[in-house]
Amino acid sequence: MSEKILHAVYDDDDKLIEAVKEIRASNYKIDEVYTPFPVHGLDKALGLEPTRLAILSFIYGCIGFGFAIFMMNYIMIADWPQNIGGKPSFSFLENMPSFVPIIFELTVFFAAHLMVITFYLRSKLWPFKDAENPIPETTDDKFLIEIKFHDDGKDLKAVVEKTDVLEIRVIENKDSK
Repeated sequence: MSEKILHAVYDDDDKLIEAVKEIRASNYKIDEVYTPFPVHGLDKALGLEPTRLAILSFIYGCIGFGFAIFMMNYIMIADWPQNIGGKPSFSFLENMPSFVPIIFELTVFFAAHLMVITFYLRSKLWPFKDAENPIPETTDDKFLIEIKFHDDGKDLKAVVEKTDVLEIRVIENKDSK
């Protein structure tokens, strides 16, 4: 039996949240939700786990911090020590106060840039990628719930119709095996 996809279209974010709660309470798995803007509380209603991107951001900041210390020590102390403004260049600790702005900037630089790259890779967004939203209205004013199912879907349609749905579409998934 081929896999089918049910698209439930809503016109309000409050209706969407209530529909997600109703569908999940009926033990159906929601595969994707498309919204034109971030909806507060949708992640909790979908039962998604909290993101671990903040941990990566901290790690990237530590990498930037370590790189900045290594770079400043190598450039200003080991490789080419210079007497700038009468400050001796004999040790890193003596010159640490003048290195703090550079260390801070490189910490933020590494954290910000590597987080952007991580977010794009995690979200599978890369240059020249085609849009995945099934209906273009989800970028304007409509909200879409996507649910995959295998049977005739009468029970699923009945659950979705109990919500304040604007439109229901059933699509045959050609990618299923």
